Amino acid sequence: MDTGDDEIYTNGEAGNSNRRIISFGQQLDIEAYAGLYSGRTKIGRLLFIANKCDENNRSMQLEALRMAYDEIKRGENTQLFREVVQKINGRLGASYAMDAAWCDMVERRAEQKKDKLENELNAYRTNLIKESIRMGYNDFGDFYYARGQLGDAFKSYVRTRDYCTNSKHIIHMCMCAILVSIEMDQFTHVTSYVSKAEQTPEALDPLASSKLRCAVGLAHLDAKKYKLAARKFLEVGPELGNSYNEVIASQDVATYGGLCALASFDRTELKNKVIDNVNFRNFLELVPEVRELINDFYSSRYASCLEYLENLKANLLLDIHLHEHVETLYDQIRNKALIQYTHPFVSVDLNMMASAFKTSVAGLQKELEALITDNQIQARIDSHNKILYARHADQRNTTFQRVLQTGNEFDRDVTSMLLRANLIKHEHSQKAARRL
Repeated sequence: MDTGDDEIYTNGEAGNSNRRIISFGQQLDIEAYAGLYSGRTKIGRLLFIANKCDENNRSMQLEALRMAYDEIKRGENTQLFREVVQKINGRLGASYAMDAAWCDMVERRAEQKKDKLENELNAYRTNLIKESIRMGYNDFGDFYYARGQLGDAFKSYVRTRDYCTNSKHIIHMCMCAILVSIEMDQFTHVTSYVSKAEQTPEALDPLASSKLRCAVGLAHLDAKKYKLAARKFLEVGPELGNSYNEVIASQDVATYGGLCALASFDRTELKNKVIDNVNFRNFLELVPEVRELINDFYSSRYASCLEYLENLKANLLLDIHLHEHVETLYDQIRNKALIQYTHPFVSVDLNMMASAFKTSVAGLQKELEALITDNQIQARIDSHNKILYARHADQRNTTFQRVLQTGNEFDRDVTSMLLRANLIKHEHSQKAARRL
């Protein structure tokens, strides 16, 4: 071993013996979680949690269904109400059974409202009142959105574009189209309408800019473009607050942005764009677990960082946007930690490294082999002595090779110049031209 024990541990866990791991691996508080959101996304997230919970977590599943039932009855989506009642299947008692009278009343009222909106829109078209036509289509979009007919809602919102008379109207149309597109998981539409909103002649206000950054951040996350997603979430301003909770909460901005940054940023970017980012620090204060794991990663306290990640994992898998990216992000973060740990050393004792990462030597060796094969770590493993030896480039040999290559290139260029000068001197090119 070329480095002392103290040196090894400074890249692992030594100065960490007096740090207490914050315990937060407890079951998700569904009521507090749902309270962060409003509208369809609140219901969507509750139903997603209910679908993800198995029979071993029946209490959480029923709690999510109960809250979804109550929230739906405050709206007009009878189709979704029937689906939730079917999922509850009588397990919550008579209070949460099928309410046919409520469904009939809501549907009857919806039919009346639809007829009224159609008559008003026809009148506006006849009179060619541009602003009224825009408002008519907008009202239809709101109506269809409340009823859960997202495709029709999207068409109605988009139709208002032909009747927009200023930048404010265009931005409102784009925001509505983005909202519905996120609900439908049509993130290509999200990116398109974010671009349209950003291209309006008038400057966007800070709140609208922050909402658009959140939306395009979700689109990049869906496309697995984690670095781009991180950059967008990191640009969200503190004015966002809870003003976009029909799509995303401030806590989500911290979690999505923090994890994507950890997985994709290098050490310098992590310091400059995350840890030293005053605006993003306000978001991280809302999720202290993410803040701590980022600081642990940057300070090379890998075991603590990975323990935070492991404790967060169960709840992240219940997140409607993040769940399918958790494994990929975790793998990338862990690989970066392994690379960062080995980087400063000529040789590393695998036993000490395994202790720092709270894993077995055999498991660690397999991970390192994969990284070496993938050319992410320049090293070789002494399997017998359990030591990783770095393959540092031979600087002297590299310099000689570079000098030799430069000399050869110079020689070739001089030869070409002399040949060209002789051709011109003896007028070979002109004689050839005369022969032709």
